Amino acid sequence: MSALTVGHDPGQGWDDVVRLWEGTDWPEGCKVEIIEGIVTVSPPPSNAHNDIADTVQRRLYGAIPEDWGIYQTLGAAVPSRSGLYIPDLAVVPKALLHEGSGSYISAAAAELVVEITSKANAVHDRMTKEAGYAAAGVPLYLLIDRWAPAGPTATLYGEPKGDVYRVLHTAKFSEVIRLPEPFGLALDTGLFPVD
Repeated sequence: MSALTVGHDPGQGWDDVVRLWEGTDWPEGCKVEIIEGIVTVSPPPSNAHNDIADTVQRRLYGAIPEDWGIYQTLGAAVPSRSGLYIPDLAVVPKALLHEGSGSYISAAAAELVVEITSKANAVHDRMTKEAGYAAAGVPLYLLIDRWAPAGPTATLYGEPKGDVYRVLHTAKFSEVIRLPEPFGLALDTGLFPVD
């Protein structure tokens, strides 16, 4: 099943698209994001996808300060790119969630975002979201690409400048990828299921 885009008036501004995103009763379990100004509804992720998210989340808990959280359904806004993404994992200081009463945060508040590709919409994670997270200044972006053309890989991006990241490390599934401080974590991608 692939993602569905929701039609809207192209003349709508950012606030109008966000109101549509917040005010619509979307199907339960679906991931609803704004990608390049278009509301996109994706089906629930696969079991393998969920298993990878759980594995990464469990490893991250041992590496982050007590006052940081790891969130699977937290909206991360990048208005300059007309985006409101729902990363598979977002590591954010907990205090930032208590500021305001919204249902999303500025992507810039995240210390790390993790996206795990799905077959139908991997291009968004590889290109659109990578550029969006870089533009927001998210320090680290971990892309776990189960559907990479050369085989499953994990790529860690960092040092954002404009809407471009530097590739810090790439590992094939079965290798270890290292997240620098403040995480200081060696993540064994051999634990990830391969379809």
